[in-house]
Amino acid sequence: MTEKRKGARSIKDIPADVLERLNRGEIESVNLTEWLAVDQKLLLEHLLQQNNRTEYLKPILENVDQLKKQTVNTINETIGIGLLNLSAKNNDDEFLLKLSAHTADLVRCWAAYTIGRNNNLSGKEKLDRIQPFASDPHFGVREICWMTVRPDISKNLDESLSILARWTMHDNENVRRFASESTRPRGVWCEHIIALKQNPGLGLEILEPLRSDSSRYVQDSVGNWLNDASKSQPEFVVELCDEWLRESPTKETQYIVKKALRTLKK
Repeated sequence: MTEKRKGARSIKDIPADVLERLNRGEIESVNLTEWLAVDQKLLLEHLLQQNNRTEYLKPILENVDQLKKQTVNTINETIGIGLLNLSAKNNDDEFLLKLSAHTADLVRCWAAYTIGRNNNLSGKEKLDRIQPFASDPHFGVREICWMTVRPDISKNLDESLSILARWTMHDNENVRRFASESTRPRGVWCEHIIALKQNPGLGLEILEPLRSDSSRYVQDSVGNWLNDASKSQPEFVVELCDEWLRESPTKETQYIVKKALRTLKK
């Protein structure tokens, strides 16, 4: 079956029938190569045709065409915000709900933007609604969803950290990882959180519960969080890592500490 495929290593090696199904939104991408290969404009066209919303296509594509830099992420964000604005204008919440449960991972990424960039929602409401995306089985949806709420996390840092601290106790490792990844002081493909760069101790309510987490996915994120912090507050990170190794000398903590200190040990 197509869904069991490993995925091609380069875009040119993706079978034509697989690429067609990806662009029609009939299947998920299975690796980064496929994720990057999807023609989001074509996927949007098929989505709108299938849901009798073809009038949404032209205004969204016009916004995409106006982008100075067209990358997977900028196109993704522009389409998501376009769908949010047009649905709001037409009282079309029913359509937005369909996006959240769509087979295609990139459509679910657009759905995440319809939550993260909805100015009618409070920061808490956005986090509550984004949690199902944080636990999505697809890597692309998990990465995009924290980016959609990152500006709100930064703007409402104390409240967000308090909410996300509870997520560190969640049964789902992807939700626990979101708590760490979304609050990284520097982060990837996103603006830095200045308050956490200057005072990473604010993030301890996220970091402490995860310092010996059983999931390698979470461990990598916590290690990267502290590595970010080490670039502006090295003494804090060194002292914290020493404390963790004294109090929690598990192999999980040792792995996190090694990752946390990698820049300082260069």
